[in-house]
Amino acid sequence: KFGNSPNSNVCPVCLGHPGVLPVLNKKVVEFTVLMGLATNCTINKHSIFARKNYFYPDLPKGYQISQYEEPICENGFIEVVGSDKSIKKIRIKRIHMEEDAGKSIHDQSGYTLVDVNRCGVPLIEIVTEPDINTPEEAYQYLVKIKQIVQYLGICDGNMEEGSLRCDANVSVRLKGENKLGTKTEIKNMNSFKNVERALNFEIERQISLIEDGEQIIQQTLLWDADLNEAFPMRSKEEAHDYRYFPDPDLLPVVVDEKWIELISASMPELPETKFKRFLTQYSLPEYDADILTQQKSIADYFEQVCTITQDFKSASNWIMTDVLGYINEHKIEIEEFPVSAENLGRLINLISNGTISSKIAKEVFSIMIQSNQNPEIIVKEKNLVQISDEGELVKIIQSVLTKNQNQIEEYLSGKDKVLGFFVGQIMKETKGKANPQLVNQLLKTELEKFRK
Repeated sequence: KFGNSPNSNVCPVCLGHPGVLPVLNKKVVEFTVLMGLATNCTINKHSIFARKNYFYPDLPKGYQISQYEEPICENGFIEVVGSDKSIKKIRIKRIHMEEDAGKSIHDQSGYTLVDVNRCGVPLIEIVTEPDINTPEEAYQYLVKIKQIVQYLGICDGNMEEGSLRCDANVSVRLKGENKLGTKTEIKNMNSFKNVERALNFEIERQISLIEDGEQIIQQTLLWDADLNEAFPMRSKEEAHDYRYFPDPDLLPVVVDEKWIELISASMPELPETKFKRFLTQYSLPEYDADILTQQKSIADYFEQVCTITQDFKSASNWIMTDVLGYINEHKIEIEEFPVSAENLGRLINLISNGTISSKIAKEVFSIMIQSNQNPEIIVKEKNLVQISDEGELVKIIQSVLTKNQNQIEEYLSGKDKVLGFFVGQIMKETKGKANPQLVNQLLKTELEKFRK
């Protein structure tokens, strides 16, 4: 678990003690197949594990269990909005299973510390074809991958905690050139924005080198978010440097048609399908549907609200502004949001049926944030019911007009903006409880009576 003390989650297997043998985690096979299906991949019925051999302090065994020649998923794609705003297909070369290595922590004292807590934890690695042309497209691709893994429930997508990671291979080439340039790899990017910044930096660095007549060295770079620079870490390895060979301790993975069908049956509704459904079922604008379906948890909350209220657009507005505003400000997840979907739906109904005004609703919402109390009870206890009685409102309007003769003259001379002043005075008199639509209607009628 992220945040645990260093080297507190260890065992003889992940430490590579003599005589230990690895055991395949069945769930990671199912998760990888699920991800393959969600990204239009071919699921290989036969795949094998390989040993990726390299020496690094955070790799106790001296090799990493991975897949190389025969991965479990191949030849998929996802679609993103390209830099020219058109739909662009990003091809996925392969998705394979491997184990995580430990973590090297470069201490300020000059020492490198090793934490092997995550050694042996199963990973899914997704490798794209060289189809991404700009840092913006890379950002869009990562957002889409994060969205899919969250919808599938296979990863929380948290880059800051390392549960979603990105290494980027970067190369540039002259216009009209078909051959890809010499690539570098950038590591240590812990947010989507850092990925975008790192790619922009490396693209500009490579272009400057070429324009100065220098050669690009194939190497691995570490991104420093504080300095907004990438620094060389080591020369970039080729596949043969890892001396891949089949892992003799693990049998081939055989995924038959029956198992694929079983996994496929567990596939949830994916973001694009949900987006299209929100457009039709709830008659939402594309902007709203896009915001609401970016996270499955937000989409689920919206749908729970819509089981209580039929005012779907208002539900969307409240979630996009008030709910997401609170969540972002307090850096919490929707599951931690203090107002239940049911109570938000009840609040929207109180506005829709004219019981309270939108202004009063904001006050009620503030109380709900503190207590998650039923808004109907709050409105009743605090006597916040909207004044919609015409006779009562006319008396209040006439009282306000009597006190503001000069403003009446201004209105009659054609200064319509004075209406806002009158409405404000009426709302002040009623402590915000007057029905604003009715106030506007009655106010104009009363003002017209002063015309000679």
